[in-house]
Amino acid sequence: MKKKKDEQPTPESITGVKGFGPDWKCLDMQYEVGKEFEIPKDKKLKCCPDDTETEGGLHFCENPLDVLGYYSPADSKFAEVESRGEVEKRTEDSKVATSRLFIKAEITLSQIIGMGVKFILDRVNFKDAKESANGDQSAATNTGDLSAATNTGYLSAATNTGDQSAATNTGYRSAATNTGYRSAATNTGYRSAAIVEGKESIAISAGLEGKAKGKIGCWIVLAEWSRKEDGWHIIDVKSFPVDGSMIKEDVFYSLKDGIAVEVQ
Repeated sequence: MKKKKDEQPTPESITGVKGFGPDWKCLDMQYEVGKEFEIPKDKKLKCCPDDTETEGGLHFCENPLDVLGYYSPADSKFAEVESRGEVEKRTEDSKVATSRLFIKAEITLSQIIGMGVKFILDRVNFKDAKESANGDQSAATNTGDLSAATNTGYLSAATNTGDQSAATNTGYRSAATNTGYRSAATNTGYRSAAIVEGKESIAISAGLEGKAKGKIGCWIVLAEWSRKEDGWHIIDVKSFPVDGSMIKEDVFYSLKDGIAVEVQ
């Protein structure tokens, strides 16, 4: 059905993450958690305005990881947000412009990473685009976008090269590798590895004596375990950006005493 000439665009509710300066400002606008904001009525909504006098928008990212490309975690604030007005999207990444934006709650870097992983996994077509294996010394390989490679076998590998995809492994001494842009490699197996190479991707090593590595621009998430009277338990989980300085590119790290240390 065509809209009438004077009919207003239907508001679209989209959630995501927005970055701010340390004073909760974005450009020249002051924001506050728990409040709603709107662009001036006389401005035309545009994601990347050519003329800021007549065009504009309130910006955020649907994929939480994309916000890190606009705001550095070192000196920025972040919040979960919800659009409540007209929206316009970019094609290069998940950046969205809206005419009305509600600032729901402040979130931490760890929450951004967790939300980013969920964002990726929720969009993986596990039914139609999945390569699975569960035998020992086996391999599950996938090259499709929004797809999944899953393996549960001992001394096995799960490999994915598709953008926004997932490589998951639970096997002992196994590897989960992903080279796709904005993807995730997750490993929970004992003495196993998680490896990512695609831009803005995450390598998650949650297994006992696990390790992770990535290219510059990626993130690694490491878990530290401790033996108690009733068995092994996770005592700490931390995330680190692969910046080439504190965390080197293509070097494996494990978490020990709350610190990322290089391992073979």
